[in-house]
Amino acid sequence: MTAFITLHQPRRLLVGAGTIGQVGGLVGDAQATLVIATPITAGFIDRLQLRGKVEIFDAIPGEPDVATLEAALAVARKVKPNVVVGLGGGSVLDVAKLVAVLWDSEQTLADVAGPNRVAGRNIQLVQIATTAGTGSEAGIRSLITDPVKGAKIAVESPHMIADIAVLDPELTFSVPPAVTAATGVDAMAHCVEAFTNKRAHPMIDGFARMGFRLVGKYLARAVKDGSDTEAREAMMLASYYGGICLGPVNTAAGHAIAYPLGTRLGLPHGLANAIVFPHVLAFNQPVVRDKTAEVAEALGFVASSPEAILENGRRFCTDLNIEMQLSRHGAKDDALAAYATEAHSNRRLMDNNPADMSVDDVLSIYKAAY
Repeated sequence: MTAFITLHQPRRLLVGAGTIGQVGGLVGDAQATLVIATPITAGFIDRLQLRGKVEIFDAIPGEPDVATLEAALAVARKVKPNVVVGLGGGSVLDVAKLVAVLWDSEQTLADVAGPNRVAGRNIQLVQIATTAGTGSEAGIRSLITDPVKGAKIAVESPHMIADIAVLDPELTFSVPPAVTAATGVDAMAHCVEAFTNKRAHPMIDGFARMGFRLVGKYLARAVKDGSDTEAREAMMLASYYGGICLGPVNTAAGHAIAYPLGTRLGLPHGLANAIVFPHVLAFNQPVVRDKTAEVAEALGFVASSPEAILENGRRFCTDLNIEMQLSRHGAKDDALAAYATEAHSNRRLMDNNPADMSVDDVLSIYKAAY
């Protein structure tokens, strides 16, 4: 018996080169628009062709925390926007979702943490991806770092689904090869972790398959030539499909193990997931042989054993010039045990993993990646 799922998708999805130019016309004559961006992605704002007053908040770090959100909310409360536009990667899009539901609400971040606790949303939300990785533009979840606990606060609500989502490959042309590679593996990890998950669902399996097959076919091309429109669009679709997978099924041990590398070590989310990905795929292989074989085939290798999966999975990443050793990214051997304890305690994700994982198993993965 398959468990029931609920699927949320943006009300309108624009896909294709130049589609960012349609946003202004679709939004209409808003009195005030707040664009959440980074200093780099703010350079795309003119392409939106927005009308009326436009305010920009672009102080978004790689791992946005509670202070980032509070600063963005303070700007929103001054601007009183009719429309919030997220223009950036996953961090930007996550902040935009929370600003859209909280700026004119009496609820705080603490009030809405967890699933289905957001009271509502009164304004339009537009999500425009400028990377192909998190798939945040597709989903109903937002992650913010709690600097005190060093952990992610997860908010999940259908009120955070976009009215308009845009996948315009031209916005990703300038993403550097290293970022393209790491975020591409992150998109794949979303699909693969949902596909091999204890909560896997046949409908979500369909999206996952489309996603990881696109990564296998097009990621190397996008890394090699950043202006390859076909490859860039394919990777944006893979990312979007991964974002759809996150809502009903979510990720598993791979993301749980990657999170401390982001919050404690400061690694970009995509890179952290890329480093962890082959190790978790190999660990889970004995429990989900057929699905692992399907993933391996899509990525161009054979899944004959966990050892083969690890070796070939690592090679897939190193062929994209991803540095896979934690020690090269500033990790210290004596910190790995604390990371393992923290990752293992993330039951929200660990409980989804197809193979049960002990703290020692997690530590072994960190050590193998060290």
